[in-house]
Amino acid sequence: MEHRRHELLEAVHLNTRQQLIDLGVDPDVADQAGCAVSEMLARDWGGQLVNIPKDHHYKLAARDVAIYEKFNGTNHDVLAREHGVTVRAIYKIIKRVRAMGDPNQNTLF
Repeated sequence: MEHRRHELLEAVHLNTRQQLIDLGVDPDVADQAGCAVSEMLARDWGGQLVNIPKDHHYKLAARDVAIYEKFNGTNHDVLAREHGVTVRAIYKIIKRVRAMGDPNQNTLF
């Protein structure tokens, strides 16, 4: 009888392995790490109903910071075209990132 791992756990194993190999980790070590991650997920989350978020807010936050870093005070229209949003959206993004504080500025204390 063939032993097969669940599709999700196998995907986690293989994707973890490949990410580590891409980062320069030895393939055997990467394979062991991928297997360990899959086993941890099965052990800690097995039997649970899990909804995996698409991480939309994280991606938007990263996009917003990238827009802010490219912003020079006069390039609203260029940034809007580049990111596929309206000029008004660029104004809102700049305002929102400014309210969070400059991501490139270190704190004094």
